[in-house]
Amino acid sequence: MLPFEDSRRLTGGNLFFASTGAVLETAGVEAVAPLLEGWRTRVARARRHLGWVGGALVARSHASGTSLAIPAPCDVLFVATEVNEWAWCATLLEHDAPRYAGLEAALLAAALEDAAEPALVIAPVLEERAALERFGRLAAREARPRLTGLVAAANARALPHTLDEELLTLGAGYRSRSFAVGELPGVGHLDWAALGDIPTAIVTGSNGKTTSVRLLAACARAHGWPTAFNCTDGVFLDEEPLASGDYSGPAGARQVLREARAHAAILETARGGILRRGIAASRARVALVTNVSADHFGEYGIDDLEGLADVKLSVAGLVPPDGLLVLNADDPVLLARAGMLAARFGRALPLGWFALDWDHPTLIEHRARGGATAGVDGGRLRMSLDGTSSDLGAVATLPLTVGGSAAYNVANLLGAALAAAALGIRPGLIAAVFSRFGTDPTDNPGRLMRFEIGGVGLIVDYAHNPEGLRGLLTVARHLSARHGRLGLLLGHAGNRQDADLVAVARVAAAFAPDLIVVKEDEAHLRGRAPGEIPAIIRRALIESGMPAESIPLATNELEAVRIALEWARPGDVLALPVHSSAARAAVLELLRARAAR
Repeated sequence: MLPFEDSRRLTGGNLFFASTGAVLETAGVEAVAPLLEGWRTRVARARRHLGWVGGALVARSHASGTSLAIPAPCDVLFVATEVNEWAWCATLLEHDAPRYAGLEAALLAAALEDAAEPALVIAPVLEERAALERFGRLAAREARPRLTGLVAAANARALPHTLDEELLTLGAGYRSRSFAVGELPGVGHLDWAALGDIPTAIVTGSNGKTTSVRLLAACARAHGWPTAFNCTDGVFLDEEPLASGDYSGPAGARQVLREARAHAAILETARGGILRRGIAASRARVALVTNVSADHFGEYGIDDLEGLADVKLSVAGLVPPDGLLVLNADDPVLLARAGMLAARFGRALPLGWFALDWDHPTLIEHRARGGATAGVDGGRLRMSLDGTSSDLGAVATLPLTVGGSAAYNVANLLGAALAAAALGIRPGLIAAVFSRFGTDPTDNPGRLMRFEIGGVGLIVDYAHNPEGLRGLLTVARHLSARHGRLGLLLGHAGNRQDADLVAVARVAAAFAPDLIVVKEDEAHLRGRAPGEIPAIIRRALIESGMPAESIPLATNELEAVRIALEWARPGDVLALPVHSSAARAAVLELLRARAAR
């Protein structure tokens, strides 16, 4: 058995550094100081041997082990994973030879199992001289000097680039050109003047990412830019779908940045993609972090809010000195971690802050220094940028706020306003977009989509963690106060800890609904047995005081909606968190059919 669980390439800025590299997660052994020192010194010697310069090694301890990350050039990332594994394994062998005597054989077996062509495998060795000689051979096989030369030239020109195993793209959108990695031109053979950037924003956070992306895309379209964007629903150019499914990772960002018709790009960037592979984009004029809340703990060494905030704040490394990093001042973790960004990235970052209160102390202080801010002042959205204050409309009249009850969407509007203005969109146009965005359910599919059928109020949403659910149920309770009973669906994906399931159940029970249909999220079992998640949630609801007869079970999301609809009567409100895009399409078709009847 190997003494690490996962070894992966980092193809962009990430939790550990703002460059490419490799990371492994230790397993079965505590990474005490002597072991870390042995790992560091071996990696340092290997990097010197290979001529890799720059960047610092990072060892990050967490509940399940230690992450060991090393920076490396973008063309030799497979070699970087091999160096990392060797340095860790050779250190373990040195400290406990009897226990780790079979490591070389285990490494060879793993290499043969993973290899597409086993005959080409150069057998791993732990003796240092032989290992360094092997790394030299591997690096010579993998190295692409034209690739690194073009990337360096693009960076020197402040030009974005996008890279994967097959293509290198220089520039972005309609100002880009793509080349097969195996057929790259020399630096001197390119018309660099024909390449350029386009206005680009990158959005991350625990909640509100997709809504913020769609708001920004709507503002960019209104400004006259054909706009490509990716989100959890797919990849789009304006209203044209280019791909369907969850594209909030690197693949979606690459497709957006390579879209030859795009004059602006809006990128949704989820936690998982940053941790697994790093950020696909190399530059963004604006980065927006909406918030950080408990979700996905226990994956890739992220066990707390501070660690999750550090993952999200990886996007800060993409922002140039004349750009803007937009942060939520109402989020105490982001507020605290922002003070560490200069040390993390080695430079001061241009900040913009938003909060629900225009007179939040951070906003007052930031405005006094000439910084960008947005907040609610006397019931109106207000923004200050470059010393100029703009009124963006009355909160209660903006469709996304549902009469002001959806505080989380007020926050989304504020963050999006700053980001849109930093892209170069004028405040009056932003206000006009905000005044109408959300009147049509297709403006923001799957997020706070409101219907009334047969006197029953319906909200189709994506709420998927405690904070998101709390925001949704606040709106639903606001609407049901004028009508009648409250019903909802409740389920979760299988890659959450049991504590996460209990947390969403407790949030739901706190709103004292009259019905909770506990559903199987059949598209997101992710290793759990069918029925396991619903059983945990239902038990937690009963323990929170919900009567068992008010908690029916459904084997899928569509069945759960049917059960809720059959229960509802005129005056009731149903909150319907639906997470699978296929299930949502089926639910919307069901609602259309009911409305027609």
